[in-house]
Amino acid sequence: MSKPDYQATNLPLWDFLTILASEGVDFLLSGEEDKVPLSSFDYEKTKICLFFSANWCRPCQSFTPKLVQLYNVLRTMGKELEIVFISLDHDEDGFNAHFETMPWLTVPFDVKLHKKLRERFHVVRFPSLVPLNLDGQSVEEDLIGLIEDFGEDAFPFTKKRREELKAIDDSMRQGGKIDQLLAHPGRDYVVASDGGKVLVSKLIGKTVGLYFGAHWCPPCRAFTAQLVEAYNQLLSSRGDCFEVVLVSSDRDQKEFDVNISSMPWLALPFEDRTRQDLCRIFNIKAIPALVLIGPDGKPISTNGKKIITLYGAKAFPFTQSSIEEIEESLRKEGDSLPRQIQDIKHQHVLKLDMAKAYVCNYCERQGKFWAFSCEACDYDLHPTCVEEAS
Repeated sequence: MSKPDYQATNLPLWDFLTILASEGVDFLLSGEEDKVPLSSFDYEKTKICLFFSANWCRPCQSFTPKLVQLYNVLRTMGKELEIVFISLDHDEDGFNAHFETMPWLTVPFDVKLHKKLRERFHVVRFPSLVPLNLDGQSVEEDLIGLIEDFGEDAFPFTKKRREELKAIDDSMRQGGKIDQLLAHPGRDYVVASDGGKVLVSKLIGKTVGLYFGAHWCPPCRAFTAQLVEAYNQLLSSRGDCFEVVLVSSDRDQKEFDVNISSMPWLALPFEDRTRQDLCRIFNIKAIPALVLIGPDGKPISTNGKKIITLYGAKAFPFTQSSIEEIEESLRKEGDSLPRQIQDIKHQHVLKLDMAKAYVCNYCERQGKFWAFSCEACDYDLHPTCVEEAS
């Protein structure tokens, strides 16, 4: 889930204008092929960014619609933003096909300034969105990553703004308010597999697992089965003290619907951006992942997957002290068992072993933790199924 390493250098606006002037270019083109004089811009108020992109570039095709959405939203909000497309296409047909998807301006393709501009702004990867610096304020270089993470909230794309946004994320992560993590002014609920809505306020005071997963991911489907088992065990033994909320990485609504239909818990709505926000806030780089939030709303562990895989429902309430108690109990159990045995049901010596999961070859039930295993063949016994030879 990591993002590409986009790099470019922000430079003064005047560098861009000087390069255009060196070729006698004093205008940009709009989508209607109207000439927009460079002298018509209010450079004191307008944030200008150069967008280096190409129609043949798949990452460019993927990012451009996101940038279009951001541009339209910010302009609707009255933000002074202008984007200038610098085409890296091989021919004019490619340039035209790409530019017709964009609502902003472009340097004319026929003046062939793309190479000079690319070199001057040290653009090494596509797409790149390079802010032009007028007032000397430090400008965030990796606008692609910033926009992917924060959308329109990233404006005006400065390092100061990134620091503010990171501080907000830190506050959200450590603030102890599950309702602030999962809800916002436009939505105060999560959804159930049957389509019903459950108020996020009903999760306050519970231990909550934020499950980052997707139906297309085989490891997620395998972990879902383990999490369902632990969830159901806790539901039957401890009541309504533990809830799971799916934070989906499914590819579309249909896939999301299939995914949640197999789960007994809740989910964030697929269309809600909070899904992406939580991935960023908890630094989720791979799925499946499980972040455990305590009844006080503060994180217990970002490695809930390992806890569930190793200990299942036994680990509840998933705190460090509860894990230590389990491990001490297992150690004592292991100390009380012989290091090896000769079972009458098997011809080889069986040695004591610690296993995450196994199936007992005698009773055919699932087992965890201690087992007596054969080093010569695939044979495991629960300690309770052992019948030692006399």
